[in-house]
Amino acid sequence: MNRSVKHFVALATLLFFAFLAKAQDSGAITFEAKLSKEQLGINERLRIDFTMNKDGDNFNPPNFEGFNVVMGPSQSISSSWINGVRSYSKTYSYILMPTARGKFTINQATIVIDGKTYKSLPLEVEITAAVERPGEEASADAVADDNLHLVAEVSKTGPYLNEAISVVYKLFVSPSINVSNFRALDNPKYNNFWSQEMPVTKYAVQNGVYEGKSYRYVILKRVVLYPQKTGELEIEPLSLEVTVDVPTNKRDFFGGKVYTSTNITVSAGRRNIMVKELPTEGKPENFSGAVGNFNFSVTTTKTELNASESLQAKVEVSGKGNLKLFQLPELSLPSALEVYEPEFNEGIRTTTEGMEGSVSNNYTIVPSFKGKYPIPSIAFSYFDPETEKYRSLNSAEIMVNVIDGPNSASANTSNPATFSNQKSVVVTGDQFNFIKTKPGLKSLTANSFFGSTYFYIWLLLPILLIPIAIVFGKKREAIASDLVGNKIKKANKLARKYLSAAKKTLGDKDAFYIALEKALHNYLKAKLKIETSEFSKDKIQALLAKKDIEEGSIQDFISLLKNCELARYSPFSEVQMQDDYNKASEVISQMDKQL
Repeated sequence: MNRSVKHFVALATLLFFAFLAKAQDSGAITFEAKLSKEQLGINERLRIDFTMNKDGDNFNPPNFEGFNVVMGPSQSISSSWINGVRSYSKTYSYILMPTARGKFTINQATIVIDGKTYKSLPLEVEITAAVERPGEEASADAVADDNLHLVAEVSKTGPYLNEAISVVYKLFVSPSINVSNFRALDNPKYNNFWSQEMPVTKYAVQNGVYEGKSYRYVILKRVVLYPQKTGELEIEPLSLEVTVDVPTNKRDFFGGKVYTSTNITVSAGRRNIMVKELPTEGKPENFSGAVGNFNFSVTTTKTELNASESLQAKVEVSGKGNLKLFQLPELSLPSALEVYEPEFNEGIRTTTEGMEGSVSNNYTIVPSFKGKYPIPSIAFSYFDPETEKYRSLNSAEIMVNVIDGPNSASANTSNPATFSNQKSVVVTGDQFNFIKTKPGLKSLTANSFFGSTYFYIWLLLPILLIPIAIVFGKKREAIASDLVGNKIKKANKLARKYLSAAKKTLGDKDAFYIALEKALHNYLKAKLKIETSEFSKDKIQALLAKKDIEEGSIQDFISLLKNCELARYSPFSEVQMQDDYNKASEVISQMDKQL
């Protein structure tokens, strides 16, 4: 009996220590890495899970050398109570895509739990040649990646300088998956290109072919580019985050496919453009950078009129090409025709083939003398990239007949060599009438100044001016003490000064935009009463909105400031500088009226 009791006590003790050891073991903290497979093809994906049995902080994954992370980290947490024992598990998961064949080591990951750092063990993976898809169901990311493609279609990869090329971004989607949403992660900046985007207002689904397979696609973005620099230029990629619904092998209650949703990133990839220089052979002296296919004309609203009446002369270029990126030729007119600054007009629309329409300068001409005045022919030259040759167009000579008005020797009927600033002396017989034979002198005593009304007015005038001088002096003191008002006046003068300086530097990109930016800043300094150091585009926008400035004027002003910043690293044509100068004058005028 005693022996059996001893055996029972020994067995109970053994069970107690076993339970205690198990309890201690269950309380131990673990942190480990697990691979979905240790060998895979280069076209397969690898899943790696970092799992811990207690929550921690500062998780630091390895660098995954030899792999691209296509998804992750995603977190999952599991917690349960079984027979009074709590079970906890937290996992960080990654989906990896191999970048090369060979053997790779996934290094240690670390995490801090209860103030102590734990490390996972390094794991080795072997990447083999591409394999056929395994029999098990592919991951949602793999399916989406194989059935979704973002493509940038470039119309021409070897354009000439200033020749239009178009870039159309298309998202191809296989019929087996559905796209529920997307957003742009990174938009290209098009450095060294003059760009014009054609907004896509509606995404129309179309059918097409990609790599020999049928796809649906939508056009996401269209832009026309005019290279401003020769040599190899890079078009940055467009990147999107797309939410994709991928079918699984499961079925719902009614037999329909069950879809799972996943987010993937797609990119159009970088595209390189080799821009050719314009040929030097045959380049006309008056070539101003026009590239395309154009027509040229000079027309007038009338050819017969009287002196002091006006007519309109239009110098117009129409067709397809870089219409905003060259200068129109100027009229050469006789001195007897008074000419005002031309008014620039443009009617341009942009398609995937580039800009098309017309640009023109409208001159107002007023003749001073009677006669016939020829408007000489002028030439316009452009480069045609289709024929790879220069072409020169000449306008027809126009004869302006001034029927009635003063005579002038320079009003020669047809010879343009008589364009002179000298005017003829017309003899009328009355040229000596300014000499008076009867001066009409009067005696000084007959109309003496002393004792007259004017004498007493001039005598009392200093006394009357004393109160006026006192009022004027107080006004000057008030103005001198108004420091804020003086600052505003000074800033207004500076704004006018710098805007004038910007006009003088048209054609010199750096100097022009520095002067324009100073003018805009000093104008704001005057109107908003803030120091230049406080400027930021967001604050400017908020302050102008508080002043009840129209939204259109605010956006125009902000866009001018952005152009000044952009001009530091992007090419700007002289035409665009002129547009920005005119826009600055207009915006300041509009804001003045509203303020």
